Amino acid sequence: MALPKVTAPTYELELPSTGKKVKYRPFLVKEEKLLLIATDSGDESQITQAVMDVMSACIITRGVKPENLASFDLEYLFLRIRAASVGEEIVLNVRCLDDNETEVSHTVNINTIQVFKPEGHSDKIMLSDKVGVIMKYPSVSQFIRTGFVTDPNADPLDIVVESLDQIFEGEEITEASDCTKKELLSFIESMTQEQFQKLTTFFETMPRLQHTFEVKNPNTGKTSNYTIEGLQSFFA
Repeated sequence: MALPKVTAPTYELELPSTGKKVKYRPFLVKEEKLLLIATDSGDESQITQAVMDVMSACIITRGVKPENLASFDLEYLFLRIRAASVGEEIVLNVRCLDDNETEVSHTVNINTIQVFKPEGHSDKIMLSDKVGVIMKYPSVSQFIRTGFVTDPNADPLDIVVESLDQIFEGEEITEASDCTKKELLSFIESMTQEQFQKLTTFFETMPRLQHTFEVKNPNTGKTSNYTIEGLQSFFA
């Protein structure tokens, strides 16, 4: 006799970068096992691959691939999938700042964690009165491909090239995808330090997963304030 199939519930959210609606389901027992094995291994590449594999299975909306999502969109979506799968609360252990000794547990509701966009951040960067660029947010796969995260000797210009979307002069627009990597590198290398700094500021002020909270030291009664950023911070 064939066993019945269990249907998983579905959920929907808006991606912080674009507002696009994405449907997803919780991860299943076999997928949670995959994540646990990867986490226990401590291997960063294995953990990343496991997250990608699980998210690929859980995302229902066609055409949405985790490897193509902006890094902060992927982190935000993974947290929501995690909340739907194993619960909305995460327990963090922090050390009180007033004595740098007492450890306290703090419970965070995943639904209160949002993507923070710094004031003044823009994907449009003017390099001169007429010349400018439109940037796009790099995906996790781009960070991995360029070695930006794992290779200390990686050329930082590679991720800048990957993140160029359009180059314009007045009303004339050139798609970065229509240019060769050599042409784009030449364009970047022709910039002054001041102009290039505007591009690096784009990365420094990119939206990011962020949560602020406070805890009270049970021994001293003093309150410490914390701000944590990035997916790993919530599972440290």
